[in-house]
Formats: sequence, structure tokens, C-alpha cells
Amino acid sequence: MRTRRGISYPRAHVCLDDIVFERRDFAGDNMARRKRRRLSPGIAGKRDFFDVLPDDLVISILSKLSSTAACPSDFANVLIVCKRLNSLAVRPLVLSKASPKMFAIKAKSWSESAHRFLKNCADAGNVEACYTLGMILFYCLENRGSGASLMAKAAISSHAPALYSLAVIQFNGSGGSKNDKDLRAGVALCARAAFLGHIDSLRELGHCLQDGYGVRQNVAKGRRFLVQANARELATVLSSAAASNNFTRSWLTWSPHPIPHPNPRHNHRRQAVPGCPLLSDFGCNVPAPEAHPSSKFLAEWFGARGGVPGPGLRLCSHVGCGRPETRKHEFRRCSVCGAVNYCSRACQALDWKLRHKAECAPVERWLDEEGDGGEGNGAGHGNDDVIAES
Repeated sequence: MRTRRGISYPRAHVCLDDIVFERRDFAGDNMARRKRRRLSPGIAGKRDFFDVLPDDLVISILSKLSSTAACPSDFANVLIVCKRLNSLAVRPLVLSKASPKMFAIKAKSWSESAHRFLKNCADAGNVEACYTLGMILFYCLENRGSGASLMAKAAISSHAPALYSLAVIQFNGSGGSKNDKDLRAGVALCARAAFLGHIDSLRELGHCLQDGYGVRQNVAKGRRFLVQANARELATVLSSAAASNNFTRSWLTWSPHPIPHPNPRHNHRRQAVPGCPLLSDFGCNVPAPEAHPSSKFLAEWFGARGGVPGPGLRLCSHVGCGRPETRKHEFRRCSVCGAVNYCSRACQALDWKLRHKAECAPVERWLDEEGDGGEGNGAGHGNDDVIAES
């Protein structure tokens, strides 16, 4: 059928993409012009191209998305698009590929649905989900058995942070009494994690060998492990800094002057500790690594509760850790000032570089400040790297 102008009408399956409407005034001049997209009834009833894609292809795309997600919302926004994506996105293959940042759930947003999502990811075989949920259950929800079993499941899959966390639990006897400490098991777990390239585990193992803690003392081997840990830490930071063009030469040099104390009264008492940073027990003066999402969750969880995990219990003084005590006097204090406590040597080394180096003062100085303000005995800084048992 043709129109009065001799133009044929479009067929039913043809889309009328651009329909131009013109409006003219009495003089015949064009006043306005607009376009409107419209589909013919035949096209409107047909399915979208997405509906004909095979499930395997969509699942492959969702797996890539979950493995590269930078935050939970990147993946959550996909679930609310349509029913098909919602059902395919929770397939075990997709959940097993999820990245650690996809589990970066805020402590204030913790809910039963978040717990169920992490549980589904852990059941799908995602080791990061096993570790994250295990840490939350063990320390925050005080479900020691389930939390330890999930971390053990991740450790069996050679997840280095899970191995190290289990080592910290064995060293401290977390979740039990002081008699439940198993130093040999802690050393064995640290050795396995260090073999997988975990820097904190290698540093912890070096201190154990140097001090004879849970293993036969071997000072030379312990020092060698500490140097290796410092070198790996420096190499990791330099590789990331080279990629981001944030390299600074000060990371490779050791300043002979100590960091000034916040209180000027103590600056004249401090002693410089010159030397090579690779030979230090605390590593080079490099930026602290990004904390794991589980550690951030612990810090936020207990921070919202005033920083007190329970009556008489303390948090690890390293701000990037978040581990709480499970019994009184579980963590070891700094032997110099006694004002801070750490769950491990790794947290001590990181906190020393971040802030404690400028704050640490012998016990007599703390007593002077709390007492009559005397000058004290002017003792030196002592062995900064020693954590005495509480």
C-alpha cells in the first residue's frame, strides 16, 4: 500500500528508527524539529539479543567481572539488572572466582544476607571468602570452631594469609587458655606461609629462630630470614611504586637521626640508630601495605564498639590489624614502654615504622609523666625489637 505521496508503508518487521516531525508557521518557515524513536509492533514483541546468548558465555563474563571487581557494589549492581543475571551471577563458578575486594564489606553493613553471601562463596570453593568469613566468625562473632575450620580450609588450599593467621592463633593460644599455645605448630605454619612468599610470616619465622621461640635457636639463620623479609618488602614496594611513578629515594637510605618525639621534652634523650635498613629487625622505611579486607572489617567492627573487644581485653596496637584478645593478657607488650601490645612480630614491625618509633619511651619516663614530672634516669632506648611476655 502506498501513501498519497507515492511512498510505500513500512513492513511490520521493519523498525521506524527516525520519524521527523516538522512544524511550520504561516509563512512556511521551519519553527521546530524533533525526532522520536519508535518500534513497530512486530519488533516490540520480539526478545532482546541478550536473551539468545548461551548461559556459558554469560557465566564466563560474570566470572571475569567477579574476579576484577574493585568493590562489592560492582558485582551487586549486576544482580539487580534482571532475573537472568541474578540467577546466573550466584552460580558456584562465578562465586569461586570472586576477588578479595568484592568481600570488602563494611562492618556497619553486616547483615544476615552478607553472611549468607560469604557463606555461598566459601561453599563454592573461594579461598578468600573462606579466610574472610573465618576471621569474622572467629574474632567478631566469637564462633571459634567454625571460624578456625574455615581458615583451615583456606590454608589447605595454600592461602598464605590464612596460614599466617592460624600461626598467630597457635602462638597466642587464641580462643583457649595460655596452656593451649602450640609454638611448634605456629612455627610450622609460618614456615609454610613464608615458603609461599608471605613477608610477615618470613619475618615472624626469623624472629622465632633468632630468639629460639618454638624452635631450636639459630641466630645466623634467623638474621638471614629477617634480611630476606626486608628485601622482599622493599622489592614489593618498589615494583608497585615504579608502576605508579611514586618512587622516592628516601626508602633506600637510613637516616642517622631519629624521628622527633611528639613531646619536645624527650627529644634530647633519644639515641640515633644508624645502619642499613635491610639489616633492621623492622624492615625499610617504606609505606605500609594495604590491609586485607578482613583486617579492615575487624578494625571497623571493634572501632564501632569503642575499641574495647570485651572487659579487660585489648586490641592489637597496629591500626591495620584489628585482632582482639580472646582472653586477658593474651598479647605481648612492648618491653621498653609497656604502653602498646601486639599479636605478632609482624604487627610490631609495621606499627614501629608507622608511629611507635616516635612514641616509644622507657617505662621510667611514662612513670615520670604520670607522677611528679621528674627527669628520670635518662636511660637509653634499649632493645626496641623485643616484646616481652605479659
